[in-house]
Amino acid sequence: MGLLFLFLLVPLLYLLSKIIEGRSNFTPPGPLGLPFIGNLHHIIYHSNIPTFLWQLSKSYGPIVSLNFGFIPVIVVSSASLAKEVLKTQDIIFCNRPSFVVLKKLSYNGLDVTFSPYNKYWREMKKIFKLHLLGPKRVESFRYIREEEVSSAMKKIHEMALSSMPVNLSELVKSVAGTIMMRVGYGKKFRDEHERKELLRLLTELELIFADFYVSDIWRGLPFVSLIDRLLGKTGRLDKCFQYFDVFYQKLIDEHLSPKSSEKEEDFIDILLRLKEEQLLSLTYDHIKALLMDVLVAGTDTSTATVVWAMTSLIKNPKVMKKAQEEVRNLVGKKGIVEEDDLSKLTYMKAVVKEIMRLYPPAPLLIPRETAKHTILHGYKIKQKTLVFVNAMAIGRDPESWERPEEFLPKRFMGSNIDFRGNDFELIPFGAGRRICPGISMGVMIVELLLANLVYLFDWGLPNDKNSVDIDFDVMPGVTIHKKNDLCLVAHVFVKD
Repeated sequence: MGLLFLFLLVPLLYLLSKIIEGRSNFTPPGPLGLPFIGNLHHIIYHSNIPTFLWQLSKSYGPIVSLNFGFIPVIVVSSASLAKEVLKTQDIIFCNRPSFVVLKKLSYNGLDVTFSPYNKYWREMKKIFKLHLLGPKRVESFRYIREEEVSSAMKKIHEMALSSMPVNLSELVKSVAGTIMMRVGYGKKFRDEHERKELLRLLTELELIFADFYVSDIWRGLPFVSLIDRLLGKTGRLDKCFQYFDVFYQKLIDEHLSPKSSEKEEDFIDILLRLKEEQLLSLTYDHIKALLMDVLVAGTDTSTATVVWAMTSLIKNPKVMKKAQEEVRNLVGKKGIVEEDDLSKLTYMKAVVKEIMRLYPPAPLLIPRETAKHTILHGYKIKQKTLVFVNAMAIGRDPESWERPEEFLPKRFMGSNIDFRGNDFELIPFGAGRRICPGISMGVMIVELLLANLVYLFDWGLPNDKNSVDIDFDVMPGVTIHKKNDLCLVAHVFVKD
C-alpha cells in the first residue's frame, strides 16, 4: 500500500512542480475581454480611469492584465512591482508606445517625454539635465518664480479687499503658465486673449491625451485612420497641434531677431545656441518638441498639485491651521515667503508630499512599452505590452501606508520617504531612467505658491457653501486635475 502511495505521489509532485514552474507561461489575471475590443468596454465610460484600475487591483492583485483592442496591457499597483518595472528591469520597461497623439505632439518622438528609448533620447535627456533644468539653471530663475508669485498674491489681496471669490484653479494655472513662459521663452503672455487661449488649449490637450484613437487600438487594419478622421479626432488633434506649432515658431523667430545681450538666457536661447554650435543635430522641430514638454509638464503638474492641496486644506481646517502657524511663525512680518524660507517649512513639505501621495499629478505616470519579452511577478509579459504604473493606487496601498485614504501630512514628519525616485511607495514623478527631469522646478513652484497662499490669507468657502459641498471629482487626462474649479474667499491675514 505504501509503495502504491509513493508511486502515485511522485508523479503528482512532479506535475505540481511543473505547474508552479509553468506559471510564467500565464498572463496576469484580469477581467475577461470581448472579441475585437478587449476590455475597452470596461474603461471607456470611466472619467476616472486610475481609480477604476485601482479597484481592479483590489480584485485581481497588484498586476492586472487587460487588452485595449489589439494592444496587450498590464497595470502595476504595488511598490514592489513598481520597483521591478522602474528600477530592476527598467531597461526592458523604459520604452514609449508609438501612439497617434504622442507622435504628433512630440514631432514624431523628438522630445524627451515621449521619445523612444534610444541614443537620441539619451542626448535629449542630457540637454535637459545639463542646460535647461540643472540645479544652477533652476536657481537662476528664482527671481521669475518669486516675481510671479508675488504678483499673484497682490491680485488675491485686491480681490479679498473687494470680497470677491478667488478662482484658484484659474489663478494657479495662470501663474504656473506665466512662470514657464518666462523661463522657457523669455516673455510673458502678449495679452489677456493670448493667456486665456493658451490655457484653454492646454486643457484641450489634456482631453486629447486621454482620448482613444481607433488607429492605435486596431493598428494594422486597413482604413482605421479614416474612422478617427470621421469621428473628428484627427481634426481636433491637428487644430491643437497647429496652434502650438505656429506659437512656437513665432517665439523662435523673435529669438532669432537682434536682441539685447543683457537679457537672461531662456530655454529657446540655449537651444538655438546649441543648434548653432552644432554640438547636436538640432532642428527647429527638435526645439519645438522640447518646448512642448516644458510648457505642458511645467504648467499642468504644478497647477494640479497646488489646487488639490488647497482643496484638501480647506476640507481639513486643523491641517490648514497647523500649516499657517508654521509659515507665519517662521516668516513673521516680512510680508512674503521667499525661496530661502522653504527649506525650513517641514510641515508644509509634509503637506506637499501627502498631496502627491493622494493625488499624484500623473496618476498612471506616462505609459511605457516593453522592449522585449520578460517575466514579471512570475507572469510572462510580451514584447510591446503597454505598461501603466498606477502611482495613485500605490500611494493608497494599505500594504505601504497606515490609514491610506486619509489626508494626514503628519505621517511624513520625521520620515525620510521622498518623491525623487528612491522610495517606490511615493513615485509621483516616476523613477529610473525616465524619471521626470523637471522635479526641482516643479516642486519649487508648488511649495512657493502654496506657502504664500496660506501665509498671507485665511481661506473660506463662498457664503452659499459649506465643507460638505467641496468635491473631489477629477477631469479625464494624463494629469489628474480637479474637474470643477476651486473657488474660495480670501481674507487678508493681519499680522500683529
